[in-house]
Amino acid sequence: MIIAPSILSADFGNLQKSIGLVKSAEWLHIDVMDGHFVPNISIGPVVVKGLRKYTKQVFDTHLMISNPNKYIKAFIDAGSDRITFHIEAVSFPIETIDLIRKFGAKVGVSIKPSTSIEVLKPILPMIDQVLVMSVEPGFGGQEFMMNSVLKIQEIRELSKTLNPELLIVVDGGINEITSTFCAKAGADVLVAGSYVFNSDNPEQKMESLR
Repeated sequence: MIIAPSILSADFGNLQKSIGLVKSAEWLHIDVMDGHFVPNISIGPVVVKGLRKYTKQVFDTHLMISNPNKYIKAFIDAGSDRITFHIEAVSFPIETIDLIRKFGAKVGVSIKPSTSIEVLKPILPMIDQVLVMSVEPGFGGQEFMMNSVLKIQEIRELSKTLNPELLIVVDGGINEITSTFCAKAGADVLVAGSYVFNSDNPEQKMESLR
C-alpha cells in the first residue's frame, strides 16, 4: 500500500517542516483548487516548485480545477511527477491525457462521488491511475462515503481486463478503519490528510494505514 499524505492538511506556515514529518511516505499528494471547480482555493505551481527542492518523494498533483489543460505544463515544470485531472472538468479527456504524457508525467483521472465509473471505461487503458473521491472534493476532514468501496471494487474488476497495471487511489476520510475497506476492495494508494497531519505522530499514523 502506497501512502500519500495530503499537504492540504499540513501547516501552510511551514510546509518544509510538515513534509519532513512524513519522510517515509512514498508519495506526497498535492491538492490544487481554483475556487471554481470546487469551492476552495489552495496552491499553485510556485508552491510545488518551492517544495520540490526539499524532497525526492513522488509529487502526486491533483488538479481540482476547471481548465486543467492550461496549467498542466506549469505543474510538471514545477516538479509534479503525476498529474490527476477530473473527468468532470474536461470535454475531451483524451486530449488532456495526451498533454500530460507529452510533458512527461504519469496520468491520473479522478471522479467525484456522484460520477459513474462508466465514464472511465473508454480511457482506462490509457491512464496510470484512477482517483476515487470518497468525499466531495474541496475541503479536508470530511467523513468517508461508504459507497466508494463499491466503486473501488468495480474499477478493480474493470482494470483486470482493460489495464492490469492501473493504480487505484482513494482520497477522503481515510483512517485506520476506512483504509481496511479500501484495501480489501482493491485500492493501491491511500491519500490521508487530517488523519496524518492532525496528530502528534504522523509517521505512526502512516504505519497504521500500512
